[in-house]
Amino acid sequence: MTLFFLVAGLALLVLGADWLVKGASGLAAAAGVSSLVIGLTVVAFGTSAPEMSVSVVSALHGKPDLAVGNVVGSNILNVLLILGVSAVIMPLAVQRQLIRLDVPIMIGVSVLVYLLVLDGRLGRLEAGLLCAGLVGYMVFQVVLGLRHEGAPAGGDPTKGPGAPAPRGSAAAPPPRRPWPVDTALVLVGLALLVLGSRWFVGSAVTLARAFGLSELLIGLTLVALGTSMPEVATSIMASVKGERDIAVGNVVGSNIFNLLGVLGLSGAVAPTGLPVSAGVRGFDLPVMIAVALACLPVFLSDRVISRWEGWHFLAYYVAYTVYIFLAASHHESAPLFGGVMLVFVIPMTAVTLGVIYFRSVRDERIRKRTAR
Repeated sequence: MTLFFLVAGLALLVLGADWLVKGASGLAAAAGVSSLVIGLTVVAFGTSAPEMSVSVVSALHGKPDLAVGNVVGSNILNVLLILGVSAVIMPLAVQRQLIRLDVPIMIGVSVLVYLLVLDGRLGRLEAGLLCAGLVGYMVFQVVLGLRHEGAPAGGDPTKGPGAPAPRGSAAAPPPRRPWPVDTALVLVGLALLVLGSRWFVGSAVTLARAFGLSELLIGLTLVALGTSMPEVATSIMASVKGERDIAVGNVVGSNIFNLLGVLGLSGAVAPTGLPVSAGVRGFDLPVMIAVALACLPVFLSDRVISRWEGWHFLAYYVAYTVYIFLAASHHESAPLFGGVMLVFVIPMTAVTLGVIYFRSVRDERIRKRTAR
C-alpha cells in the first residue's frame, strides 16, 4: 500500500500541475494578459507546483529535512539530469536573455540562500525576504515583457519577445475554452496537488524509515525526482519536438522559483522557521551553487549545450547520487570516493569550464568586431 500511495501521489502531482497550468493559462488569456506574461508567470508557477505543495506540507508537518532536501535536490536534478538528458537527445540552444539575466539571477539567489542558512536555520523573516524577492522578480519580468508590447501577435512566449510564432500557429490558433471550464481546472488541479503531496510525502517518509534512510536523503533523491516530473516531461518533450530553448528556460525559471517561492513559503509557514542540517550546508548547498555556476560557461559556449556537455551533466548527477547514498549508509568507500571527486574531478572540471568561458568571451568579442 505504501508503494501504491507513492505512485498514486506522484501521478496526482503531475496531473494536478498540468490541469493547473492549463486552467490558469486560459483564465489569463481570457483576461487579456499577454502571452509573454503567461509564459513567465503562470507556466513557471505550474511546473513548480509539486515542489511547492510537497515542501510546504512537509514544513507544516515538522519534516524540515524533506522540505529543504526537495528544493535543493530538485535544483541539482533540474540542471544535471534534465538538461543532461535533453542535450543528449538534441543540442540545446540558449537564449541571450538567459545568459545576461536569468542565469546570473539563479546564481545570485543560490548564494543568497546559502548565506541566509549559515546559522543553521531559515527564519520567518529571511523566508519572507525570499518571497518578496520572487514578487520582485515576477514584477520585473512583467515590466520587461510590457516593454516589448509591440512584438508581433502570436509570438512564442517561451522564445522571448518578438520571436516568431511556431509554424502554423497564426493560421490555426487553438480554440479558447469557456472560463468556467478553466476555473474548474484550476480548482481541481490545486485539490489534486494537495492530496498528491500528502500521499507522496507520507509514503516517502514511510519508505525512508523502512529502509533505514534519512528523510533528507529521500528528499534529495526520490522526492526531488518525483516533484520534478513536470519539468522532466516538459524539457524532454520540448527537446524531442525541436523546441530546445523551452527546455533550457524551463529549468532556469524553475530553479529560481524553487529557491524564492518554494523554500521561502516553506520557511514562512514552518512554526519556528526551517532548520537546515549541517550536511546540507556543508555539501548539498555548495553543490547546488557549483551546478548553477557551471551553467554560465556552458551556456556561453556558442550559446549551445552540446551532447558531450549533456553527457558530462549526466555523469555528475550519477556521481552525486552515488556519493550521497554512500555517505548516508556510512560505507567505507565514501571517504575515498569523495576524495577523488574533491581532489581530481572537480578541479579538472573547473579548469575545463574556465577554458570554455574564456573561449566564449573571446569568440563573442571577435563576432562583435566582425559585425562592425
